[in-house]
Amino acid sequence: MVAWLRSWRTGLVPYDDVVSAVLGEDGEHEVADLPGAAHAVPLPYALKELSRISPDSIRLVMPVPGDPRGLPASSGLARAGLAVGEVVRCPEFGLIPEVTSRESGSGVQWETVVWRCHPIVFDPLNPLPLVDDFCTVGEAEMQLAQALLQTTDLLVDLDVARWRPELADALMDLRKAGRSHELPPGYSPRAERVLHRAELVAGIVDLAGEDDGGATSTQEANLRAQALRPLAAAARQARLAAYNSPIR
Repeated sequence: MVAWLRSWRTGLVPYDDVVSAVLGEDGEHEVADLPGAAHAVPLPYALKELSRISPDSIRLVMPVPGDPRGLPASSGLARAGLAVGEVVRCPEFGLIPEVTSRESGSGVQWETVVWRCHPIVFDPLNPLPLVDDFCTVGEAEMQLAQALLQTTDLLVDLDVARWRPELADALMDLRKAGRSHELPPGYSPRAERVLHRAELVAGIVDLAGEDDGGATSTQEANLRAQALRPLAAAARQARLAAYNSPIR
């Protein structure tokens, strides 16, 4: 949503491409509580209401406990954002996705998404910065590489791949050159590369942290959790840096 909105508002992709990219194969997307709308409206209608917003003021925020940067403190938006972990932040409101999985009587599955709008009340004593103080794409790439190197050594020592064979494939993907995550026009090749790497690392964190796996002691489980924390933080920072990087 953030990437395509920013590219559209810069004039690099047409409106129809934004709608197609965001909807994907989902059943439907609606926006609820949009200012000026009495009821939930289809996403294509809501996007037209966003046409006046500057691309630089559309930001991805991924709040976690202890780091809700980018959201107004003690607000409904901050509380809802922390529960979901991702927010599309605009100057006057934030959008938070609520995903519902559905299944037809014949077994066909699909998802519907409601983007719930939360107002941002301007606070002259503590205004939100237009551009957050997260790291640049270059800094994020370096931090991710350092965290991956340090974490990999510890996970190898703990023999994590023995009880999570999928990790071997994920680590192999990290070593492949030339792969990139799909971003719309306007993003740099470096942003695409960093995003692709961050998504793979986030997948590794999810796999390694799903359960106790082959950890034979509480100490091993604690060591694994300690190893994954900086890696998860680095992947999150890299995602933010990539999606919020300058559009050219």
